[in-house]
Amino acid sequence: MGRGKVQLRRIENKINRQVTFSKRRGGLVKKALEISVLCDAEVALIVFSHKGKIFEYTSDSCMEQILERYERYSYTERRLLASNSESSVQENWSLEYAKLKAKIDLLQRNHKHYMGEDLDSLSLKDLQNLEQQLDTSLKLIRSRKNQLMHESISMLQKKEKAIQEENNMLSKKIKEKDNTVGQQVEWHQQNQVPTSTSFLLQPHPCLNIGGNYQEEAEEARRNELDLNLDSLYPCHMGCFAT
Repeated sequence: MGRGKVQLRRIENKINRQVTFSKRRGGLVKKALEISVLCDAEVALIVFSHKGKIFEYTSDSCMEQILERYERYSYTERRLLASNSESSVQENWSLEYAKLKAKIDLLQRNHKHYMGEDLDSLSLKDLQNLEQQLDTSLKLIRSRKNQLMHESISMLQKKEKAIQEENNMLSKKIKEKDNTVGQQVEWHQQNQVPTSTSFLLQPHPCLNIGGNYQEEAEEARRNELDLNLDSLYPCHMGCFAT
């Protein structure tokens, strides 16, 4: 029976982890040496332990030369990828420009046809199709126009109805106010006019200058004069008697 699949994970025990690191590092260096000798390849190996200690291996070339070569290669590869991406983007923009220009030309040509211009290049079938398109468009335009007109008329009717109701309400309020004012005026006339007329028609003793008042005054004056004469007459008679 074959061995089962081993799950790779961090070794928790420090001693076992260090032993495994040393063994695997040696095996890795051995594999690097083998590939450099067998395949005549330049190999550079750099390993840092968990404590930060560095282990390195290089083939016949030194480490600096291999790293410099790596930097040149990576820089060239990045530039090549960038140029490829730029060229692809430029090609995409060119295709997009061509598509948009074709659409604009088609729209401008259709617009001229709809306006009745540049019809010489059209055949009889193209003209019939154009006429059918215009008829369909005209029907849609008229339908939309009628719909808008009906909506506008309905809205104006609603406004007219609301204004009429408001007018009726105002007229009703004015009539009620007029009735109230008329009732108040009538009530004041009923309460004030009789009293004034009765006051004018009622005889007042101070205002009755002639007639009975003069006669009573003269009679009182005569009575007073008689009393004075009566009081004076015995006195004079007495004087004559003595």
